[in-house]
Amino acid sequence: MARIVKNKELVNTRLATNYGGWMYCDKCNENIGYLCYSTYDKINLKYKCNCGSNGSVFIDFEDSKTGKKTEKELVKIKNRFCCLEDNEPLITLLDKKLSNYEMEITCKSCGNIYCKTK
Repeated sequence: MARIVKNKELVNTRLATNYGGWMYCDKCNENIGYLCYSTYDKINLKYKCNCGSNGSVFIDFEDSKTGKKTEKELVKIKNRFCCLEDNEPLITLLDKKLSNYEMEITCKSCGNIYCKTK
């Protein structure tokens, strides 16, 4: 079932589809990662691409629930950052394309808010 986007703010970034899929830097058109469609509840990502462009992604949904911050780390499975509770993939960030990033992502199933920086 498709979700209804409540807030969607993309800066110097484009997505392959409405709220997921491949993510691209608008300045250099490089693929910077992949946002999984159905497993996240909210994303707040700020990054600097290797081309020098600063970009961001903020998306949440009409049915998003209030998450709970966790000190737990995302687990990395086959280059995907996954929820520690259920191993569901949430996002892939291509480290070789990004000089730095700050991310908060909420898992839809357990409500954990994971923070990750580079």
